[in-house]
Amino acid sequence: MFLQGDLQLVFDALYTVGAIDPVLKLDWSEVTREMMANPQILSDAFQTINGCRGNKDLLVQKLHMMDPRSVNYIAMEVAREFCEFQDRTELH
Repeated sequence: MFLQGDLQLVFDALYTVGAIDPVLKLDWSEVTREMMANPQILSDAFQTINGCRGNKDLLVQKLHMMDPRSVNYIAMEVAREFCEFQDRTELH
């Protein structure tokens, strides 16, 4: 399962709950290994976010209720996606 919809909205919601700055200091390989070892947690987190269907207030509310490990992983995925997008736009 993947995040669907507006990644900027998800980023803004993650920023609102304070998840962006701390995740930049984490060991991403460790968090990724942990989440890959628990695919159901990851799937549930993606379903929760996708289920908000662009409603930022609902998304912020759901992020506050989520397990911090899931929020960290979501923040990493969004950051990765933005980095990949930036790399693609700079090549053209």
